[in-house]
Amino acid sequence: MTAADISRAEWLAKASTLSEALPYMRRYAGKTFVVKYGGHAMGDETVAELFARNIVLLRQVGINPVVVHGGGPQIGAMLARLKIKSEFIDGLRVTDRETVEIVEMVLSGAINKQLTAMVNGAGGVAVGLSGKDGGLIRAEKLTRTRRDPESNIEKVLDLGFVGEPKVIDVSIIRALEKSGIIPIIAPIGLGPNGETFNINADTVAGAVAAALKATRLLLLTDVSGVKDKAGDLMPELTDGDVRRLIADGTITGGMIPKVETCLEAVDGGVEAAVILDGRVPNSVLLEIFTEHGVGTLIRREAA
Repeated sequence: MTAADISRAEWLAKASTLSEALPYMRRYAGKTFVVKYGGHAMGDETVAELFARNIVLLRQVGINPVVVHGGGPQIGAMLARLKIKSEFIDGLRVTDRETVEIVEMVLSGAINKQLTAMVNGAGGVAVGLSGKDGGLIRAEKLTRTRRDPESNIEKVLDLGFVGEPKVIDVSIIRALEKSGIIPIIAPIGLGPNGETFNINADTVAGAVAAALKATRLLLLTDVSGVKDKAGDLMPELTDGDVRRLIADGTITGGMIPKVETCLEAVDGGVEAAVILDGRVPNSVLLEIFTEHGVGTLIRREAA
């Protein structure tokens, strides 16, 4: 095969991809997509730049993207750099007053502004926010309990300034959408007494998606999606499927809180939620604009 033949084949493949994407562009024009961009997915600069371009493209074809970002690895690196010890309980970082200041600095400062700049640099118009801006996320202290195996007594665990969203005021997001501006949200919430709360980014993304009644919630993470016991990706599940897979031990470990976030989102009015690998180049576009997608889509079971 000559170089000209190879080039022609590549052009035809690109044309075919664009043709496949067109119906989805029409279907989703004017719809809201909430995209959670995980801290692990941010590690590759090239993939991060492609992510920013993907988000800009969504806006340019008429979709309203809302980005919620994490930053666990970056927070861990900064705490280590400052020689501040950090521990986790049930996957949540115990956040004392000193730590929450660092968390806010990294999330609302460095990461949020870097991601906002990348989206702006890719041709979009983005504004960085935290949940404290415009009363976006009203939060309360998150409580966890653990049963002592010896005494069988439940103990309340103090996670410090770790919160959970109670009220999402979407008015600022709607105002930005009407102006063609892409919101980039750091998962920091404001407490009833003015406290700053560190909130899990998946949880924030799910709550924002439900409050907006978004068409899609996309959770970009460091796994390809939900897998069966043989290790094969399951491309689509209903909420009933997910509950059965948790009960029989197929879904375990860190995947459980992710699928529970998806369940809460679809129960809250989101059309569907998707768990996909944010490290895959152009994963957002592949999920939205191709027939089969690249992750696991979770939707409510038909009545």
